Amino acid sequence: MSNPHADAVAKVAALSDENAERTYFSWARWARREQKQPPGDWTTWLLMGGRGSGKTRAGSEWVRRLARRRISPIALVGETMTEAVDIMVRGESGLIAVHADHERPVLKGKSRLVWPNGVEAAILTASDPERFRGPQFAAAWCDEIAKWPHAEEAWDMLQFGLRLGDRPRQLATTTPKPTKLIRRLLDDEQTRVVRMTTEDNYRFLAPQFLDAVVARYRGTVLGRQELDGELIEDRADALWQRGMFGEGGAVTGRIVVAVDPPVTGTARSDACGIVVAGQSGEGAVVLEDATLKGVAPLTWARRAVAAFYAHAADAVVVEVNQGGDLVKNLLLQVDGSVPVIEVRAMRGKWLRAEPVAALYGRGLVGHVVGLTALEDELCAFGPDGKADGHSPDRVDALVWALTELLLKGVGPRVRWI
Repeated sequence: MSNPHADAVAKVAALSDENAERTYFSWARWARREQKQPPGDWTTWLLMGGRGSGKTRAGSEWVRRLARRRISPIALVGETMTEAVDIMVRGESGLIAVHADHERPVLKGKSRLVWPNGVEAAILTASDPERFRGPQFAAAWCDEIAKWPHAEEAWDMLQFGLRLGDRPRQLATTTPKPTKLIRRLLDDEQTRVVRMTTEDNYRFLAPQFLDAVVARYRGTVLGRQELDGELIEDRADALWQRGMFGEGGAVTGRIVVAVDPPVTGTARSDACGIVVAGQSGEGAVVLEDATLKGVAPLTWARRAVAAFYAHAADAVVVEVNQGGDLVKNLLLQVDGSVPVIEVRAMRGKWLRAEPVAALYGRGLVGHVVGLTALEDELCAFGPDGKADGHSPDRVDALVWALTELLLKGVGPRVRWI
């Protein structure tokens, strides 16, 4: 009986070195249909896929194709400069890896890639949209645009520079999230949308990953987004919607660090929610999400105290339902001079959260840029008091912080809500 794997190995062994290399670097031979440039007249190719679905390889091969056709210069844009270089350029599926020796580009300095045929690419970070002013490009590859901190501003600045050649185009590869930029691209008639799943790429993934990670999260909201590449919209029954998260103003009053501690301190424990917020005019601005998961109690206590000093806060607000005096004593053990306000929950999470969500609805609460994990949990928080089936520790800490700042005033030292 024939063994397909053994037959394939034998065929490869029979190839000459030249033919083996040609076969290895023949992308048309290995690519799935979804990884190939879509036909037709389009400006943006939006490739949304799960983790490990082959998005980066598709992006690298698309740029390689452009370079062979001498389309230059090209913009390579990542969330940060480090991610752009480590993933898009030097990664296992990055640009250097997908080229044979004779056509492989060379990294010049920290922000320029040069091919032997003279094609050049500029490496840019979406975290600094001002850097897009001035340069001109004939094409662009933008990676993980759903994670960009200044997504719309960076995207718009890039569009002004995408003006060289006969047909400037761009590829955006990302695990989808319902951000304003993603929604905007989906509504654009010049966008061609292609979707991929993690399991589509099973041939190139470790079996342990498929068995452990994919099997564990298959069918969950997180799995549908991170593995199936599905755009998960806001929950109809959620207190928070993504449109509520505007940028906050300057701090004009008190600042507090709110802590929602876990019952235990093991790797399997709930996270310790740590959120910093400050008064801003009649409302408030959320300044930091310092939440930690799977750490010892003393570790999260030190993190809370560090946040207290980093933001020159007025107090640490801590829920003491689970640990009682032990929770307060942990903080005082780290620094006895930190003012601690103890709070106890007398109502369910949903009821406590409703008046805080109403503040958002009135436009009284803003966020600094980058609070993605907190915003995801807020939008996933449901009437059952959970977020995607898990304890909403970030939500709890946020509720304590904003309740202290906007709904309770200074008042007595112990709060019951």
